[in-house]
Amino acid sequence: MNRRDALVFGLALASLPATAHAGRQVFDVRAHGAVGDGRTPDTAAIQRAIDAAAKVGGRVLLGGRRRYLMGPVTLAGGIDFHVDRGATLLVSTDAAHYADPLAGVLHARSAHGLTLSGGGTIDGRSPEFMERYDAAGEWWVPKSFRPRLIVLEDCADLTIRDLTIVRAPSWTVHLVGCRKVLVDGITIANQLDVPNCDGIDPDHCQDVLIRNCRITCGDDAIVIKTTAAHVRYGPSRDIVVRDCIIDTQDSGLKIGTETVQDIENVLFERCEIRRSSRGLCIQLRDAGTVRNIVFRKIRFVSQYFSDPWWGRGEAISFTAIPRDAATKVGTITNVRVEDVTGRAENSIRIEGLGGARVSDIRLERVNLTLDRWTRYPGGVYDNRPTSVVPLIEPHDAVGISVRHADRVTIADCRIMVAPAARARFAEDVRSEDTPFFSRS
Repeated sequence: MNRRDALVFGLALASLPATAHAGRQVFDVRAHGAVGDGRTPDTAAIQRAIDAAAKVGGRVLLGGRRRYLMGPVTLAGGIDFHVDRGATLLVSTDAAHYADPLAGVLHARSAHGLTLSGGGTIDGRSPEFMERYDAAGEWWVPKSFRPRLIVLEDCADLTIRDLTIVRAPSWTVHLVGCRKVLVDGITIANQLDVPNCDGIDPDHCQDVLIRNCRITCGDDAIVIKTTAAHVRYGPSRDIVVRDCIIDTQDSGLKIGTETVQDIENVLFERCEIRRSSRGLCIQLRDAGTVRNIVFRKIRFVSQYFSDPWWGRGEAISFTAIPRDAATKVGTITNVRVEDVTGRAENSIRIEGLGGARVSDIRLERVNLTLDRWTRYPGGVYDNRPTSVVPLIEPHDAVGISVRHADRVTIADCRIMVAPAARARFAEDVRSEDTPFFSRS
């Protein structure tokens, strides 16, 4: 990050949580009764180890190249929950073990100074939470019960690093109202055909750095939210995402759709999105305002998927649309997209609909190749979720579509059309109801 952005975002890396202390007292879960055979429930033994470690700020160790079967546990502040290389935390599939599946298998509240670490694996066992495969929709239909994996609420000085998380049946890492967060070097390897298995969801969070992560998931890979259930924690702000590699059937780098409070001062940079339904995405649907956002030095691919999946191959999609007729929607303002290269089956969208507007958007050195390589129908935009405009909107395929916006600048950008797609795309830029639109 350059000095300009450091000043704009007010981000100070010195405020991030420190690396886990090497001299921690170790609390091996096997010493507290864990078996680690993948069949015997180890939940109670692991919770005993957590409670003991919490008294001295110790390390809870899941080691020994074993498979620990576990239902929900409550993590504590000051501890390092460490899944060692070769060990696997195997999520219980028994609904009776879960009082509240939304609370998370690994959950914590107000656990300050918490670390989750290790080279081991957390296995969410998503196939066992699926009811059936829908061949027409090309996705799995979940059972009525499926838990989120990691839900950490109101935690400060939080670190998650080096873990591998596979086959999440629902959201993988949900951070709620957390401050001073470092997520570093984790791998998320979910099924691409399982819905709602988001990668990392910072929700009402402040001072967050997500870096060096590899994320494969069916739903949004990294998505910043402000959900209605957690307004007491205030806006999401001062968030940096960098050096991540992403494969998804939804949005690669995203803000929204839940935007009941402001989301501001966000930098996405040096990421590679190898597959998505929208490369870069802001979906404002609620009363919050999204401001001071930078997407920089990103490569992406965006394509059509089957109908149940959200997104219709939009390369870049910044949309402000009321969620319903009663919504007084905020605005998207002061967004920069710089040094971005992509290949996509659909347009760049910068649009306000249903009475909403966006403003002060700048695209600079954006190189987009429009192409068609999938068999799915084209010529539509995806406006969901909303009840005030059509959910799926037919359109003429253009390179950049700007509607109901103020002060949009397109500078030194290139829109190229691959030979196979030349019959499908009209002019490269279309502007409607956009005062002070400029292109150079």
